[in-house]
Amino acid sequence: MSATVTGTLVWYYSICPREAWLMAHEIEPEREFDLLVEGRLNQEAHYERAPKEISVPGMRLDRVRYERGRLVVSEVKKSSRFVPAARLQLGYYLWRLEREGVEASGEILVPEERKRMVVELTPELRAEVETSVREIEELMRRERAPQAKRIPFCRSCAYAEFCWS
Repeated sequence: MSATVTGTLVWYYSICPREAWLMAHEIEPEREFDLLVEGRLNQEAHYERAPKEISVPGMRLDRVRYERGRLVVSEVKKSSRFVPAARLQLGYYLWRLEREGVEASGEILVPEERKRMVVELTPELRAEVETSVREIEELMRRERAPQAKRIPFCRSCAYAEFCWS
């Protein structure tokens, strides 16, 4: 089992706690699942010149740049369908950076829709992140995955066969 909360777990948790439990317990979806591959290719195709992912323990940052003397962390998504989850994930990254003494702002980029959404670590977002981190830590300690629940995202989930076969 993964011992720490990561930005990816925060993203999965906000969509489906069962999916987050499976990831935390290192039960990985099929690596060649079409939508997972498409997501990786999406970032590479739209941001060729930008540095590819930067990895820091518990965080895989899609893009990082300095703008007007301030660090800007970007999260690249294929569609705006998952913006609430991406906002929480990016909030987690900003929260973690803040705890390390790094002040940063964030942005969610949806290149195919030409969207850019600014994300700041407001007191509300900080509280939401901290609550999610506590809930994920509790979820990770459970011996069994939460019961499967059908949600709109099940149709495009790499774990669908695991939950529904």
